[in-house]
Amino acid sequence: MNEILKEYDVKMQKTVEVVISDFAAVRAGRANAAVLDKITVDYYGSATPINQVAAISSPDPRSLLIKPWDGSILKAIEKAIQTSDLGINPQNDGTSIRLGFPQLTEERRKELTKQVKKYAENGKVAIRNIRRDAMDKLKSKQKKSEITEDDCKEYEKELQDMTDKRCKELDELASKKEKELMAV
Repeated sequence: MNEILKEYDVKMQKTVEVVISDFAAVRAGRANAAVLDKITVDYYGSATPINQVAAISSPDPRSLLIKPWDGSILKAIEKAIQTSDLGINPQNDGTSIRLGFPQLTEERRKELTKQVKKYAENGKVAIRNIRRDAMDKLKSKQKKSEITEDDCKEYEKELQDMTDKRCKELDELASKKEKELMAV
């Protein structure tokens, strides 16, 4: 495979990995520390992810326990969780914060599947943008006579195959996540 195509294949793979991490943040009724990955707290003037300032454990399937290493940051963590789109009210006991995850309703499950579809679609758009950039680069190389027209067509076909493969992978991951969410 051409070096250009390898570079864009790596970019497409990274896009898939980002979508996978977005899927992990969508909770499926069980407590999962990944839901806190995108929540940051102001820690000595810098935005720091919660998992870097506290130990996060799951004492039971429906709750998370957050124990900050520095007790002075407890209120900031509580505030960050309240202002996030998590939709869970933290319970502060003075030394730790407990998050209780309620049973998902049918309506909430449908909302979460829409969110999963949106993440997958955004990932596919990003992959198509990567393909477009690669096509532009191939066409400019062809205009500069760095590659032949036949090579350019061959690379474009390979690029389209890579794009189709990554988009299909995202569809399969989204379908799997939707089934997980809709399982009662």
